[in-house]
Amino acid sequence: MTATAVRPTTLIPVPRSPGDGAPAATPRDPAAYRAVGYQRVLHQLVRRELRLLAELATWAPVGEAERTAALTGHSELISRVLLHHHAVERESVWPVLLRTAPADRAGEIRAALDEWTASCARIDHMLRDVATAARQWQVAGTAQARDAFAAACSALADAVETQTVEEERTLLPMLGEYLQPADWAAIARSSHCNLSAREQLLVLGLALEDACADDRARLLEGLPRSARMAWRMNGGRYYRSAVVRLRGAPPAS
Repeated sequence: MTATAVRPTTLIPVPRSPGDGAPAATPRDPAAYRAVGYQRVLHQLVRRELRLLAELATWAPVGEAERTAALTGHSELISRVLLHHHAVERESVWPVLLRTAPADRAGEIRAALDEWTASCARIDHMLRDVATAARQWQVAGTAQARDAFAAACSALADAVETQTVEEERTLLPMLGEYLQPADWAAIARSSHCNLSAREQLLVLGLALEDACADDRARLLEGLPRSARMAWRMNGGRYYRSAVVRLRGAPPAS
């Protein structure tokens, strides 16, 4: 499908200012800035892409297999990114927070993590619902199957919005306050999502798209030199063309 065959979406994002969505507490060191910034940027990416998928699917042509494959494939990519993010938080980030925070805040943190665990379990179940709806749309190719996929994406976007806003209100300020630089460095080194080279470039572009200037700089600084070079050489062009094919409009500058 050519880009001109895709109706432009009305939900194209714009870059945020440095203060938009920032947690109340100010991180005390560069590692904490990177950790909190990473969480915030990843949340923004997933919320935006799920909203876009719901809108794009609502007017996708019935029975057009290539367009169906593009949208369901993108939903599968975003689902993998979110599931990996939850796994890193569950297995690495929150245990470190519990270990490094003062003992008198342990009860508060555990209560917040209990709520996070319950919310993320519901979201992970909804991700399976989206995957099921995507397969049914691919097989049936009907308007009913398309609309069911769009509704599943919209419901998931609502749930992710609620969960991440609460996480940013309760957990990220504590992460910014108590995370140790060596702990975040170890988490960053060990937490690699299983994506192809092209998927990595696309996800990087999506992460950079509406991040504020400070978060963009920290994200790029944290990449290996080879990854930064790949982005500068052809990653940006590939990302832009992929977004145009998907949305019918270029990404935010």
